[in-house]
Amino acid sequence: MIPVTKPYLPSREKLDAYIDGIYERSWLTNNGPLLKELTKKLEEYLGVENILLVSNGTLALQVAYKTLGISNTGCTENAEAITTPFTFVATASSLQWEGVKPVFTDISADSWCLDPANIESAITEKTRAIVPVHVFGNACDVEAIDQIAEKHQLKVVYDASHAFAVNYKGNSLLNWGDAATLSLHATKLFHTIEGGAIVFKHKADLERAQQIINFGLAGPEDISGPGINAKMNEFQAAMGLCVLDEMETITNNRKQIGQSYQRELRGRVVFQKWNKHGESNHAYAPVLFESETELLAVEAKLKENNIFSRRYFYPSLDNLEHFKSEQVCANSRDIASRILCLPLFPNMTDEERSKVIKVLMK
Repeated sequence: MIPVTKPYLPSREKLDAYIDGIYERSWLTNNGPLLKELTKKLEEYLGVENILLVSNGTLALQVAYKTLGISNTGCTENAEAITTPFTFVATASSLQWEGVKPVFTDISADSWCLDPANIESAITEKTRAIVPVHVFGNACDVEAIDQIAEKHQLKVVYDASHAFAVNYKGNSLLNWGDAATLSLHATKLFHTIEGGAIVFKHKADLERAQQIINFGLAGPEDISGPGINAKMNEFQAAMGLCVLDEMETITNNRKQIGQSYQRELRGRVVFQKWNKHGESNHAYAPVLFESETELLAVEAKLKENNIFSRRYFYPSLDNLEHFKSEQVCANSRDIASRILCLPLFPNMTDEERSKVIKVLMK
């Protein structure tokens, strides 16, 4: 069986050494030494400041909304945020959970990212933020989005779940926006089993978020306001430290597999148009077919050969009833109906990759 993805498991010996230390200290959570070490190393590796590690990627989004004053829980006044329908459901459901209506605007038919040309017409007096997604790690048009946000005095939170270690014009893509969030889930390029991260533009926002994720505590007897428990624990941090040590192997292997797909399948499928200023981290291997009928036939053929792909992202979120979208996003619906993510994971063998390609070329 060839899965669509497989979690990367680092050196067991190194992980055991970290776990031995956890047992010796009996410090399992609450800003432990491994969490502090991972935070520092990630800031250096990614080229960012003001990074906050949390327990998962969905909470990373929710904490960012809360910190930046986007959330609307407990209020009667309506609030909206403009976002993309071509994304994992957590992008929109995290807004809805925080009392903010996701207002979908369409994507570019080539980049599959939120099209800035569609944003301004959707802005109303209720709009508090723009929440774009760097889809599959492809950089959005960050300059255009920033200009719109500045003009209308809106916050920008980038869902950068797929954009770990992606640089844009020589610097980290995570430095754009008021905040950028990462998912560090087991299936991601870099992971902490479960986990997430927020990179804030301003240190004051980081400091506020540090209190929010710890029940709103500013000190043992100082409750600064409402909070939640979103802390990352020491076992998650231990896994992250081990995986980070092996990132060169992970990224090199992914690059070889991704480039092989692009080389061998060119002319058979359509690939995402990459932002010329951004790098690819080969987090995913999405391909586009001529029609949904063709996609379903290929998906079935892959399953017959014990190869598992994924219709990611499907469906387009403006199709879902509970979001009550007033916009029909034609590009998103079209792309979502024809896209398939092929198997890609760091320890994928040449034989497995060749088998996938052979099935698609039949």
